[in-house]
Amino acid sequence: MPKIRLLVLLATFIIVGIFATLVSFYARGFRINTRTLKVSQNGLLVLKSVPDSAQIFINGELNSATNATISLLSGTYDVSIKKEGFMDWNKRVTIKKEEVTEATAHLFKITPSFSAITFSGASNPLPSPDMTKIAYFVYTDSNNSQNDGLWIIETVNLPLGFARDPRKVTDGNLTESEIIWSPNSREILLSTSYGSFILDAASYTPQSRLVNVAGTKASILANWEEERQLKLKAQLKKLPIELSSVLERKSSALVFSPDEDMILYTASGSALIPDNLVKPLPGASTQKQERDIKDGQTYIYDIKEDKNFLITEDEVALNGWVDYEQRNKIGNSKRSLAWYPTSRHVILSEPNNIIIMDYDNTNQQVIYSGVYTTPHAYPTLSHDRLLFLTNFGATDKPADIYSLNIK
Repeated sequence: MPKIRLLVLLATFIIVGIFATLVSFYARGFRINTRTLKVSQNGLLVLKSVPDSAQIFINGELNSATNATISLLSGTYDVSIKKEGFMDWNKRVTIKKEEVTEATAHLFKITPSFSAITFSGASNPLPSPDMTKIAYFVYTDSNNSQNDGLWIIETVNLPLGFARDPRKVTDGNLTESEIIWSPNSREILLSTSYGSFILDAASYTPQSRLVNVAGTKASILANWEEERQLKLKAQLKKLPIELSSVLERKSSALVFSPDEDMILYTASGSALIPDNLVKPLPGASTQKQERDIKDGQTYIYDIKEDKNFLITEDEVALNGWVDYEQRNKIGNSKRSLAWYPTSRHVILSEPNNIIIMDYDNTNQQVIYSGVYTTPHAYPTLSHDRLLFLTNFGATDKPADIYSLNIK
């Protein structure tokens, strides 16, 4: 009887050991080819989508549905994720043995809907540095001027998806005025033909109670610029010294992603970003990158994966950049870029098109094509909509801000 128990115990250990070994090999990507009966070491491709339950195609063949883990031999594959009513997501990925490659496809509607946010016109909109607010002027050119003034719309939604209504910050005919946001997005410097005034972005102050700060305007801007520089230096301090040195010397505009894991920047000169600034990560992006940066071109650097991707070779303004000597570039430019709140996409607004693309410059998708006031298209923090300025080509009405529901 003791011998039988011993044999049973040994058999149990052997079975458990074999099972654990098989699980280990499976986790490392070993698979049996059902056709050749040979064992090969594969890589794993983990695909998710928002929304989920989309179809996955590998090299044109239907494979499974998201969310899924797919075992593939080492090599390069064309991956497509499709869902009815949404634009296709496509990417070429390279699979390496024993590595897990992950990708999340954010799918956008083929025919997005839109609705008006403002109704009395909106001129010269300017987003705050943190992209949570957009300030704009209203001038009705009529006897009923109660709507005239400076207004703010927030890009943050309340619970259950109800958006906050626009609110007035101050009154009056301000058509010849300009505004500058403070670095913390809490104050606005309003400059008019009769003075300069600091406005609290969270409350209403009538013109009759505004205090003229024209005499200290230069020092206010200097203090705001110092505040911006301190924040920027604190962000750059987290980077490898070789990279922060290049960005400080060779970038004319620089905006961190919302999660601060990526940097959108425009080069102000040629430079080379050294290789291997961080330890290589398994399953890192295999998309083509550019480490030899050139003057005037715009890039995104992925801090975690040490990858640098060319976004555009043409001139573009960066929303969120608040260097006051360059602030007019956004209003005068025909193209602008802004981070989408996922931190994995950017919004490119250009004449007649609003485009969303992955951070590595793949999956460029036109989510709106038509008349709008370039380059005024802005992301919101709700992930499911954008704001853009348009009158849809009408000549008898001013442009208003509209919500474009893309998810």
